[in-house]
Amino acid sequence: MSVKIYHNPRCSKSRQTLQLLEDNGVQAEVIQYLKTPPTAAELDKILTLLDIQPRELMRTKEAEYKATGMDNPDLDRNALIAGMVNTPKLIERPIVLANGKAVIGRPPESVLEIL
Repeated sequence: MSVKIYHNPRCSKSRQTLQLLEDNGVQAEVIQYLKTPPTAAELDKILTLLDIQPRELMRTKEAEYKATGMDNPDLDRNALIAGMVNTPKLIERPIVLANGKAVIGRPPESVLEIL
């Protein structure tokens, strides 16, 4: 089974989710998305797997959300995805991909449903 986690080591939920995967014997490919942001195509696929819209994957309380203009209600899907690619701090975390499915690890135990 191939498992990926879009991880931020400074985030407690992300660390807890990674630990939960390891505790369950899962060796996940760890992608530190702040250093290696997903591409627009990867984010589009993740959004489709999560069955959510771009804003639902965005950390809207981050200062960068407003500073980068992502709070503009007229922005379309592609513009919002581009905003997350350009400012990966706006991406909610952690995101785990496994078995053709995706889930946000909030709470961390939610990842167990796709393993």
